[in-house]
Amino acid sequence: MAAIISSHYFPSLYTTQSTLTNPKQTNYTYPFPRSLKKNARFTSIYTSSVNPIQSQLHNQQKDRLFSLKECAISITLAVGLITGCPNFAFASGPALPDLSVLISGPPIKDPGSLLRYALPINNKAVREVQKPLEDITDSLKVAGVRALDLVERNLKQASRTLKQGKSLIISGLAESKKEHGIELLDKLEVGMDELQKIVEDKNREAVGPKHKELLQYVGGVEEDMVDGFPYEVPEEYQSMPLLKGRATVDMKVKVKDNPNVDECVFRIVLDGYNAPVTAGNFVDLVERHFYDGLEIQRSDGFVVQTGDPEGPAEGFIDPSTEKTRTIPLEIMAEGEKAPFYGATLEELGLYKAQTKLPFNAFGTMAMAREEFENDSASSQVFWLLKESELTPSNANILDGRYSVFGYVTQNEDYLADLKVGDVIESIHVVSGLDNLANPSYKIAG
Repeated sequence: MAAIISSHYFPSLYTTQSTLTNPKQTNYTYPFPRSLKKNARFTSIYTSSVNPIQSQLHNQQKDRLFSLKECAISITLAVGLITGCPNFAFASGPALPDLSVLISGPPIKDPGSLLRYALPINNKAVREVQKPLEDITDSLKVAGVRALDLVERNLKQASRTLKQGKSLIISGLAESKKEHGIELLDKLEVGMDELQKIVEDKNREAVGPKHKELLQYVGGVEEDMVDGFPYEVPEEYQSMPLLKGRATVDMKVKVKDNPNVDECVFRIVLDGYNAPVTAGNFVDLVERHFYDGLEIQRSDGFVVQTGDPEGPAEGFIDPSTEKTRTIPLEIMAEGEKAPFYGATLEELGLYKAQTKLPFNAFGTMAMAREEFENDSASSQVFWLLKESELTPSNANILDGRYSVFGYVTQNEDYLADLKVGDVIESIHVVSGLDNLANPSYKIAG
């Protein structure tokens, strides 16, 4: 089974105890995510394995001494490994927000919000309407009547901003989608008035559903601003299945030995704007019914994983080549026009870069891969279940190392109920299949 946690090590840290002299051959039982590779081996984190792409990028950096920052990180992690209490409060810290990050304050954990902010648009007017509406989510977490006061404040700000910037929002709509976008804006204005009446009536229970409806309108307007696919995929990947846009799939899972849940349907939004190769590969496999009948193969409280087929192969064997089809590591960073391929953000030296699709949400979906091979992902996927010492939102060891390509947007809480042996009865595309370019399943079919 492919690894989801890339394992790197700092050699000098393993010379003090004989049990740690060869971390690649040692099984560790520390309380953090284990490797998923068959015959799993866990090593420490943060220093970089080297591949051909990395060699070009770093000009044979593997032969140089580690920087002071890398040494400090490695030493801190090693102390954590030995004591069983990893402490990440080191001075340099994990990746920090760039000035280009749109939202300040606590990290965004709502999958819908993450997807809206990940759209490739640059319209300040609509973002200024979106921001106070998104903030209502936190307002509703406040106890008592103060919650409604905060909701009303955010709602009035959004309504005022929409009236002031509506013409700028309309001017940002793609010409082919303008009529639909204007229709959604009209619905948004009416919906804001309805929510205002709900707040005045102090009907707190009705706020949530109406708020969700308003955010769907905002997201729809923002999607109508995207005019075509915003960049060219590198030539070496252009013939692969590519999702040039977004798609929605439903995954139906049969849950065993659980008196409370018999089966569950998870709705997943796949983001091809930020991960066209990864999302395209998955949709292509879905259309081949590759995942239908596969079992959940890992569920440990940290992730749920599947996609390892029966037999010796650890990925999808392409019938046309009789070889495992693999895809490159694909990471879109904030402020970039296209994803990086084949290298982690750490390997690129982008320690402070923020990813467009972060591991912030419960149900973040990403590709599993081999520990030391960035471009070894094939069919194994995993969903992040919760934060841990190693994965605090906006500053974790997964961002920039694994290809995120979607989020579970409905019934994500039930992921925690899945166990090894539960069966994926089916995954089917609900919408967005027309965004899939170069579908190999049609050739096979």
